[in-house]
Amino acid sequence: MLALAFLLATPLAGGLVLALVGHRDNARDVNVAFSLGTFISACALTAQIVESGPMLVWDREFYIDALNVFLVALTAFVGLTTAIFSRPYMRVERDHGKMTPPRMRLYHSMYQLFSFTMLLALTTNNMGIIWVAMEAATLTTVLLVSVYRTAASLEAAWKYFILCGVGIAQALFGTVLLYMAAEKVIGPEGGALLWTNLDAVKGQLDPNIITLAFAFLFIGYGTKVGLVPVHNWLPDAHAEGPTPVSAVLSGLLLNVALYAILRCKVLTDGALGSPLAGRLMMGFGLLSVVAAVFFLIRQKDVKRMFAYSSIEHMGMMTFAFGMGGPIANYAGLLHMTVHSLIKSAIFFAVGHAAQKAGTQVMENIRGLIKVSPTVAWGLMLGSLAILGMPPFGVFASEFLIVTTAMREQPWATPFLLIALGLAFASVFSRVQPMVFGETNVKPLAHPPALVPVFVHLALGLMLGLYIPPYLNAWYVQAAAMLGN
Repeated sequence: MLALAFLLATPLAGGLVLALVGHRDNARDVNVAFSLGTFISACALTAQIVESGPMLVWDREFYIDALNVFLVALTAFVGLTTAIFSRPYMRVERDHGKMTPPRMRLYHSMYQLFSFTMLLALTTNNMGIIWVAMEAATLTTVLLVSVYRTAASLEAAWKYFILCGVGIAQALFGTVLLYMAAEKVIGPEGGALLWTNLDAVKGQLDPNIITLAFAFLFIGYGTKVGLVPVHNWLPDAHAEGPTPVSAVLSGLLLNVALYAILRCKVLTDGALGSPLAGRLMMGFGLLSVVAAVFFLIRQKDVKRMFAYSSIEHMGMMTFAFGMGGPIANYAGLLHMTVHSLIKSAIFFAVGHAAQKAGTQVMENIRGLIKVSPTVAWGLMLGSLAILGMPPFGVFASEFLIVTTAMREQPWATPFLLIALGLAFASVFSRVQPMVFGETNVKPLAHPPALVPVFVHLALGLMLGLYIPPYLNAWYVQAAAMLGN
């Protein structure tokens, strides 16, 4: 319980402290210190759950189990490495005049509060609090996306706010319907929105109400996942916000939204006794994979291109979880992990490359290998990893997803293979000249923070070659919890 208290209190306190001192030169170090404290708390909580099993605390309002504890650790880890990356990155942005002291204070404080909202959504047992946390995450990221105060960033933030606001309203209505179904079974005073209570009585819930509730919850949280056709906010938010924000959006927020859908799917499967929820997830997941690839081909902005790549990969995860079963769920969880690590590493490298070139347009970023070999190799290896080249972990997870689809959903296999092939050809053909072409780019005034890039890539490589026993045990347990 103490580890959980520190896990939630540290980023919350960090947001309050940085709201006061976030404009100072040492605020970057304070931001890293609070993120480190959050990560240490996450590690302590993970060790406690691995040793003692699931935990219900604080009047059953918080529940930690195999499904969410390693997502908590992943969220805290990527939050820490992104904070380390942002130290020199935001310093360069300040030197270029993009960040003023008030904007730096807003950035640092909202970064910590964003971490708090994601960890709250992951650890709470209350479906209503999950909704509140997701809404708070929307508000904090709207401020982060608009922090440059340019016309394009304000437009992107406004689009993000409107689309995700509409989506989260759908999720609220779905939560109300879920409560309506549960109250008839549990009673008004029995914690009708506590997930553990709902899971215990899911077979008694009214299937008609639950069907309608899942439809609204899936649309609402699916907007935050970035599923097609409610994905329009995501490319703009990635392209116009600071690169650290792009990293945590792709690497963390999308995972948390998908986690909320998975909690709802478990209840829906138990209430209906039919694969309706899974089929809905498979359909929208496959649509997202295919549509994102064709959008990706047309992009000229490097961050928008990798934003559409995030939509593609979230579609892959949604499709895998929709298929269900131990192998597909295992593959979805593995893909969730490696995508967070690799995609955030790519955005780190892309951020430094764009700062060197002074633009995000790919045609104007050339020859990084001659200017900064470490940035160049980080971008190239990250791109190969996210495109599913062996022996990186993305290859292992995509191989499991595709082979499971061949056996259980053969009709979908050609769409997956064609989409993956087109994505590989499109992204690699754009990244290759960025790394190896002719250049007139000048070195940066401050050395980039490249340790997070290669730490993430090393972890992604390790998960393709060897999955540690404790992590494998988590995947197996969490896959079993998600059911068929």
